[in-house]
Amino acid sequence: MIVLNEKDINLLGIHWETLIKNIEKTVQCIQSNDFSQPIKPYLRYKNLKNRIIAMPAFVGGEIQMAGIKWIASFPENITKDIPRAHSVVILNEADTGIPMAMIHTPLISILRTASVSGLMLQQVLKIRKSKKINIGLIGWGPIGYYHYKMCTAVFGDLIKNIYLYDIKGINESKIDGKDINKVKIVDTWEEAYLHSDVFITCTVSDHRYINLKPKQGAVLLNVSLRDYQVNVMEQIETIVVDDWEEVCRENTDIEKFHLEKGLEKKDTMSLVEVVCDQALTKIDHHKTIMFNPMGMGVFDISIAAYYFNLAKNKGIGVLLD
Repeated sequence: MIVLNEKDINLLGIHWETLIKNIEKTVQCIQSNDFSQPIKPYLRYKNLKNRIIAMPAFVGGEIQMAGIKWIASFPENITKDIPRAHSVVILNEADTGIPMAMIHTPLISILRTASVSGLMLQQVLKIRKSKKINIGLIGWGPIGYYHYKMCTAVFGDLIKNIYLYDIKGINESKIDGKDINKVKIVDTWEEAYLHSDVFITCTVSDHRYINLKPKQGAVLLNVSLRDYQVNVMEQIETIVVDDWEEVCRENTDIEKFHLEKGLEKKDTMSLVEVVCDQALTKIDHHKTIMFNPMGMGVFDISIAAYYFNLAKNKGIGVLLD
């Protein structure tokens, strides 16, 4: 077994185009039913804001790996100078079940999340053939920061401005020098929201606050899943989910839309339909699209398997007998 940590992952490098392509291959495995992924259970105790989630999955195709991500999310950790999320991924050889690797870092989860957003955004921009876009990003924690890194790496030439907002302020030292003229640090989420062609929520908000009509034709990447008030649904023409059964629970915006506005699975589009069936080609370019990714274990196993194979080839990590 190889044991990897965050330092090892950074040493191996973050190549966004490769990671996004890996997610695309995994979506194709879902489309061909060459995968397995039970609904993930949530472990809660004492403070019910906290949760530890088990995410087992198998991915076929070129990846051929099984495993599980065990991720703890304790929102109040940030008040104690402790990271909110702690994660371990264990990979098992698909044919034998032998444990092959343990990766101890939430970075795998973060990279997965940003890469899924990148794939969705690629699909939209490929069809719309946009010349220049404004991106709004709310939340400057690890998820927000790595979405910024992904967007500038993959869509840099297309970006006109990047509007950043965090209720606690933005650490400007993390902004790359090459982006300094594009980045606009704003004082309110509304300023970012109303200016943005692509609007990304990466918060840990404990209440829904977005109550305004989005910019016409905006792409809303609802990564944090609990930021939109129910009335906004009336302004969104197309809703995309990664997995309806996963995302329509746990007090997500989708569950609220379902319970209070009658949204049903048939009213949404899946990521598989977007990637494999080119379903967005049927959508008018002026329509607003909202993507709601609950997070799928197959994507974590896919990203972890990529780094495991890379580490094995490069001789990086600690090898255990």
